[in-house]
Amino acid sequence: MSSDAIVVLKEDHKKVRRLFREFERAGQATQRKRELVGEIIAELTVHTYLENEIMYPLVRQFLPDLEDDVLESYEEHHVVDVLALELLELDPSNEHFDAKTTVLIENVRHHVEEEETDWFPKVRAGMSRKDLLDIGAQIELMRPSAPRDPRDPKAKASALKAITA
Repeated sequence: MSSDAIVVLKEDHKKVRRLFREFERAGQATQRKRELVGEIIAELTVHTYLENEIMYPLVRQFLPDLEDDVLESYEEHHVVDVLALELLELDPSNEHFDAKTTVLIENVRHHVEEEETDWFPKVRAGMSRKDLLDIGAQIELMRPSAPRDPRDPKAKASALKAITA
């Protein structure tokens, strides 16, 4: 059974929040932290790609009053992309690794909080259940082919299109 877009995206949020908590509990285990950051970046890359390619353009089309919210979300995704790219190049023993990861986590938590408490309710109120189910199905259909690495050309092209939209 298909879930609506908001339910699908909230499930992604749950996954990354769990990974964030694992990172925060990892202490001095640098190898485990590297693995967790890799998982976090992969999940965030898929999620932002799906929002940038499907959810945000359709919301802009159906709910033009939410244009400013969508543009802000694109910029928040851009900040995450920059931090993710930097983290991929950084050794976990580097003194900046934990700090940079913490900034990434704080930014994503802020973004998720805004989406879940402000933006998603507006979208749910403004779109039909059928539309949200259709968008959810599109997201799930595209998920297997979504990039998991922000260095992937598809991820780069999507991110660039989002910040120049």
